Amino acid sequence: MTQSSSDNSTSPISQTTAQKPRAIVLLSGGLDSTTCLAWAQARYECFALSFSYGQRHSSELDAARALAKRAGVEHRIIDIDLRQLGGSALTDDSIAVPQDCEIESQSENYRQNQPGAIPVTYVPARNTIFMSYALAAAEVKNASAIVIGVNAVDYSGYPDCRPEYIDAFAKMAALATKAGVEGNPITIETPLLHLTKAAIIQLGLEHGVDYAQTISCYQADDNGYACGRCDSCRLRRQGFIDAGVEDPTLYQAVIN
Repeated sequence: MTQSSSDNSTSPISQTTAQKPRAIVLLSGGLDSTTCLAWAQARYECFALSFSYGQRHSSELDAARALAKRAGVEHRIIDIDLRQLGGSALTDDSIAVPQDCEIESQSENYRQNQPGAIPVTYVPARNTIFMSYALAAAEVKNASAIVIGVNAVDYSGYPDCRPEYIDAFAKMAALATKAGVEGNPITIETPLLHLTKAAIIQLGLEHGVDYAQTISCYQADDNGYACGRCDSCRLRRQGFIDAGVEDPTLYQAVIN
């Protein structure tokens, strides 16, 4: 079963953490996943799961640690070495991260369904790998849901961010787990699926998210400063502009 929601209502104040169902929240340390954690905490007792998968920098994991601690949720970082496979600009240093005009060309290819539409920052099967770990964690933790910040509006054209993918994974999960076979399938919650980046930011602010603590950049430096030129930075920055909110991101250089 798949449940997608952009409802930003909160649980009754009288409901205690012990009374809430449990959820596994995929937390990268970025804007979207942090919004998901805040959204989920209003509804679930949360367990945050992050991945050290061979990405270009560890700043986002440092952010995830700090965010989970601040939220007061149990947090685990899983080690997976996807650099052994490569095939992505995020896991292979020989592949450059697209910037500026290169991104615009890729975006146009995506809109026209042309070759080259899937950016080189796509990490092959990454969400499937992450969601599979989350599914295992959900069974171990007796969680009824997995919360993931995939988005089908302001995103880079990744195939594993589409509603069709989430629906297919949910069906597989119902067949492949003890919980599903026993009639209690784990739901996949995608509260950001149909929201613009600006709407995501507004949702997070309503739930008290401090976006200055998040890192979204594909190539942030050791201090967590963003490049301002990669696809993730551009989408994030435009989201703050569209939301009419000051961008708290720390950049490596002045961004015009």
